Amino acid sequence: MLRKNPCCTIYLFAMARARVKTKTQRRTPRALQKTPTGIPGFDQVTYGGLPKDRTTLIAGGAGSGKTMLAMEFIFRGITEFSEPGVCISFEESHQDLAENFSSLGYDLPAMIRDRMLVIDYVQVDRKQIIETGEFDLDPLFIRLDQAIKSIRAKRVVIDTLEVLFTGFQNQSVIRAELRRFFHWLKDRGITSIVTGESGTDTLTRDGLEEYVADCVIALDHRVTEQVSTRRLRVVKYRGSPHGTNEYPFLLDASGITVVPITAIGLNHKVSSERISSGVAGLDDMTKGQGFYRGSSILVSGTAGTGKSSFSAFFVDAACRRGERAVYIAFEEGREQIIRNMRSVGLDLQKWIDKGKLDIHAARPTSVGLESHLARIYKIVNDIKPDVVVVDPISNLLAIGDMTSVKAMLTRLIDHFKSASITAMFTNLSSAGSSNDDTEVGVSSLMDTWIVLLDVARGDFRHRQLKLLKSRGMAHSNQTRPFTFTSEGIIFSEL
Repeated sequence: MLRKNPCCTIYLFAMARARVKTKTQRRTPRALQKTPTGIPGFDQVTYGGLPKDRTTLIAGGAGSGKTMLAMEFIFRGITEFSEPGVCISFEESHQDLAENFSSLGYDLPAMIRDRMLVIDYVQVDRKQIIETGEFDLDPLFIRLDQAIKSIRAKRVVIDTLEVLFTGFQNQSVIRAELRRFFHWLKDRGITSIVTGESGTDTLTRDGLEEYVADCVIALDHRVTEQVSTRRLRVVKYRGSPHGTNEYPFLLDASGITVVPITAIGLNHKVSSERISSGVAGLDDMTKGQGFYRGSSILVSGTAGTGKSSFSAFFVDAACRRGERAVYIAFEEGREQIIRNMRSVGLDLQKWIDKGKLDIHAARPTSVGLESHLARIYKIVNDIKPDVVVVDPISNLLAIGDMTSVKAMLTRLIDHFKSASITAMFTNLSSAGSSNDDTEVGVSSLMDTWIVLLDVARGDFRHRQLKLLKSRGMAHSNQTRPFTFTSEGIIFSEL
């Protein structure tokens, strides 16, 4: 007769529990529900938006864009997702908010009349706040509850909650009330944003809100060498992955645009389609087929070799094909470009009138590198062009060192490739520099590299072109002379 071994029984029981535990740990993870903001680029950085039915803290200094980001969350909720919103403002009145955001095209009075928006201005006189007895937020709960129920709001903004705590020193009471307030919003199925001023050594003035909130967004407005740049960073996001870098964002007449770059990707799609350069002689050097669609082309040369002219023929060819083109200029104004190109037989104005071409000109020193990146990103997203010209990239060295400029251009090239945009960049080479080098050092990132030369022979200057490289296609290894005429760019036989 067999006898049971107590040790064996215990071992088998322990193994069974281990298997159950392992099986439980391998359950498919459940994604956190999110509320999309509708803000360009922001939802990509946060992998879908803000945590649904939870509270997000937006912290930053004066002028960093806290109120703009919070209110755009409300406005886009109304206009794009039909979700009513409530704003409790401790800083600006109804009239101030209406005037400030009318410049962005938002009609606050109309939203209020349509029962899609409630703005409750709470004026707090800080001089009259004295810490006596117990403190709680019940009056705010009652006031906010009435506003939410009146329009069945789904989104709430509190700008800024910390005003209520001015003069109070009991940190444990403040934290308890903040936690109670955030739970109160969650119980009502409200996705909310609370804004807060940056502290000296803490993310916020009291250093408490960031510990209670489920998601924390830090905004920064810094000035480096007299050039300002705004950046955004997701400090924490409970229950969700998120981008961890600092992301430049643009704040202009159309609102906020974030550049959602988490990494430099190399998994973009490629095309075998070929498009014309707009110059017959240059196309002949690629067996008459031109460039690959979605590729990056660099045109480098010293001053006066014709870099901008080749770029203009490139966008002209795109417009002739019925495509959209964007010309980003860092050296000449729009009217000057249009006038100058008439001398080589191009009428760019007609393409502008037909809505096929957009020319955007700006001095490099007007904003920082990140702001230029955000501006170009926004232009491309709004217009969705087929081809883009950036002329010249070497001018960006006026606002950043070579490393910073190359990093910015790498991001830009990656974005163009991801969108299958064929991009042409021009680069000013220094006189006497090697043809196998560029001022910015991005030649290795380009699919095609065109070098324009200015050769002196006796009393005359002769322009020449050589196709230094063109990945994935057969191309000429000859140096071809060319001239500018009123009929265009004419290549000569050797």
